[in-house]
Amino acid sequence: MEPADQSDASGTLTLRSPAFDDGTAIPREYGYTKQNVSPPLEIEGVPAEAKSLALVMDDPDAVKPAGQVWDHWVVWNVDPATSEIAEDDSPPGAVEGTNSYGSRGYGGPNPPDGEHTYRFVLYALDTELSLESGATKSHLERAIDGHVLGETRLTGTYAP
Repeated sequence: MEPADQSDASGTLTLRSPAFDDGTAIPREYGYTKQNVSPPLEIEGVPAEAKSLALVMDDPDAVKPAGQVWDHWVVWNVDPATSEIAEDDSPPGAVEGTNSYGSRGYGGPNPPDGEHTYRFVLYALDTELSLESGATKSHLERAIDGHVLGETRLTGTYAP
């Protein structure tokens, strides 16, 4: 039997939230101007060969002047044995980057102009990253290039 290629591994990786279903509204308390706490997340199907996980939450509907997507949360070096990330928490040992609000950690939804869609993208990686705390999503994207074993996405919507 031939070993599964990397694309097969990505089919098993899943990301869910007990706070909202994929494609539905993110509860108000997770908004930037409300409680501004990260929603709870559940992870399953991490490939056995994964050395770490990375998570990005962004808003492709909010494009900054330079044409970049608004980044709400950038996290890496999450232990691949992690099965859940508690509400308002960062996984133990994980490193958080700088979001588009200019701070480290989670910055909740805050659409200025109607309903936006938010993406939580989880990556299973074949390495741990040596990025400094506070790095941006673009730094993370460069660092994970060629190291992604699997990827999954959870989306939610939020309106002012």
